[in-house]
Amino acid sequence: MPIKRLSSIQSGQKISCLTPQGSLTDLEGCLDRITFYNPENHYTIAKFCPKGAQNAITVVGFMPAPTAGEFLKLDGTWETHIRYGQQLKIIRFEVLLPATVDGIRKYLKSGVIKGLGAKTISRLIRHFGDQTLVVIESEPEKLIDVKGIGKAIAKQIAESWQSHHAIRCLMIFLQKHGISLAYSGRIFKQYGVAAVDILKDHPYQIACDLPGMGFYIADRIAQQQGALSDDPQRIRACILHLLEQAAGDGHMFMTGHEARRKCAKLFDIDSESASAAMLELSDEGQVVQEAMEDQDGEQDSDQGRYLALYLSALHRAETGIAQRIKAFLTVPVKPPDINQEQMTREILARLAIQLSSEQQSVLEEILLHHIAIITGGPGTGKTTLIRSIAAICDRLQHKTILSAPTGRAARRLSEVARKKASTLHKLLGYNLEQNNFEKDEDDPLNVDVMIVDEASMVDAQLMFHLLKAVPVTATLILVGDVFQLPSVGPGNILSDLIQSGVIRTFELKEIFRQAEKSPIIVNAHRVREGKLPNLDKNRHSEGLSEFYFIEQYQPETVLKTIVELCSRKIPERFGLDPVRDIQVLSPMHKGTVGTIQLNQVLQEALNPQSSPLAAGIQFRLGDKVMHLKNNYTKEVFNGDIGIISGIDQFPKLSQRRLSVNYDERLVDYESEELDDLILAYAISVHKSQGSEYPAVVIPMMPQHHPLLQRNLLYTAITRGKKLVIIVGTRQALDTAIKNDKPGNRLSLLDQRLKSVRA
Repeated sequence: MPIKRLSSIQSGQKISCLTPQGSLTDLEGCLDRITFYNPENHYTIAKFCPKGAQNAITVVGFMPAPTAGEFLKLDGTWETHIRYGQQLKIIRFEVLLPATVDGIRKYLKSGVIKGLGAKTISRLIRHFGDQTLVVIESEPEKLIDVKGIGKAIAKQIAESWQSHHAIRCLMIFLQKHGISLAYSGRIFKQYGVAAVDILKDHPYQIACDLPGMGFYIADRIAQQQGALSDDPQRIRACILHLLEQAAGDGHMFMTGHEARRKCAKLFDIDSESASAAMLELSDEGQVVQEAMEDQDGEQDSDQGRYLALYLSALHRAETGIAQRIKAFLTVPVKPPDINQEQMTREILARLAIQLSSEQQSVLEEILLHHIAIITGGPGTGKTTLIRSIAAICDRLQHKTILSAPTGRAARRLSEVARKKASTLHKLLGYNLEQNNFEKDEDDPLNVDVMIVDEASMVDAQLMFHLLKAVPVTATLILVGDVFQLPSVGPGNILSDLIQSGVIRTFELKEIFRQAEKSPIIVNAHRVREGKLPNLDKNRHSEGLSEFYFIEQYQPETVLKTIVELCSRKIPERFGLDPVRDIQVLSPMHKGTVGTIQLNQVLQEALNPQSSPLAAGIQFRLGDKVMHLKNNYTKEVFNGDIGIISGIDQFPKLSQRRLSVNYDERLVDYESEELDDLILAYAISVHKSQGSEYPAVVIPMMPQHHPLLQRNLLYTAITRGKKLVIIVGTRQALDTAIKNDKPGNRLSLLDQRLKSVRA
């Protein structure tokens, strides 16, 4: 069938490219069937019939709103999928619109323009013939010349066409500038049909609206359109990008010197221009420049002082935390109406436990402070102390709230404390769409005593909102292991609060007798103290232990060992369920023993027979999956792990869905929500925070070097309740033990708090 290329779609064609997999394959043909389509990111799996070929091929890639029967020109590379065989990975595509009257009629009847009936299609074609599509796209004002089409219908046709093709035009534009089509979904979601115009006219806008990837996309587009490297817009966007990067690494600020150094080294921006941009951003309120005391690093020579450069939101959070804590510390405390003897009797009566002298001492003093911290390693009785404090508060008729940063940590707290616990976000009334919290100093929580477990996971902004929402007349108790990994978000809040010395901190050091016998607890404390775990103790033991080290030197061998452990050895020797009870924790996502590869091989080993949701889609019935975003409607939260318990295979892809069982509670997912899930046979150590598992298997290899840290190893070991197995090299363990840098995040909170005390 004759074809034509419309001008706006044709503009991005004929861009030569080679990929590591080989030379580009160029095919023209027809989409035969859409196997899968994700409307969120436009990822598509389809059957494609090339011209002159007898059989359809499988094509995969990013392609918006594909329609069976469309003619396309595809450029891509051949790859072999481990399960589905040979397929063409789409690098770029071009829509080939029909040029004949019959082809145009068939194309319009496919539904590309919503609400366009057969009679109207016939009238359009009778009037414009083979120019019908050109008129709809380029000269829609002429549509009113057709009998029965007024201005309203003409506008509807033009807008429907524009909406249908806008994302494709965006993809062509991105292809033209050498930008991955994987970003098209997020960009289109942000800007809609105006996306291309915004990227053309205001490219650095995307650096503000899509932190992280946005600056590099904007910079590439702007420079290819002739923008100069010293364009003020570019320099300002660069500064903001660097600050966002620093926040992503956990820092509250960058030094002015470091910001200028990176501007020069990475983006060819001179120091004077960078300083001017910082001052402009500061004047506008987007960043805050603040002089600070002597820090490690070089002095800002042009300022004659050290300069901290903050994103304004992070500066507001850090200063707000300090001010709010000052308010807590200045309010007098009314001692509770209960003595030591009464406390002891109450704990015995309610919990049937006898506290240690260390725990008893904390219990007697904790309610004498409006804000206090309880810290300590595993086996030191933090949870027992939480239960005891809650029991005493009940006795005193205090309104007590238990909370934690994540859903899984809150559920675990609720189980062990035998009292309802909520996530901080839910408690504070977080609104995802507006990105704000309902509870604050003007509408505070109704609480007398609030206990926050896993407080090391609370970042600066969440802590700021928490402190605003808790009345200064109440008691706030933060409980956490300061030696665990810090929060994913910026700040090292619990550590800074303890180091400042202004908040009463109770450190539990006594390990209980039962815990002293556990190799997991013993080795966790060895790691905490900077010592290697005891790796040889159980080598020749015939009985079962809780802690094992299997020395392997090659990543491929480590991978095979982990599969063997999870699929056969641990279930056989320890009687544990290979999917539900065993959790693999890797320091990294990429690499042979990263979470991505581990999930693929573990899925094949542990769930090989189950059918997937659709060809090329990873999820199968019985798979272990993790939810990635807080969803308060579904009441499922970032990091929750469940098992796929049902898959509905409807004929229409948009209707396909699956169900996940989260601790006997079923949650349904539509096809467009699948991006909220990932396989969870293996997860990162960071994602495991706040959870415990019957058994954990931890690969530790020199290839993990960028993330080998003492607190990461410590966190991984303390996730195991009954069994911990490390597979890897002593060198990797030694590297992690020696790399003790949890406090290297840049922050001035410690200094601000010390000034409160002064």
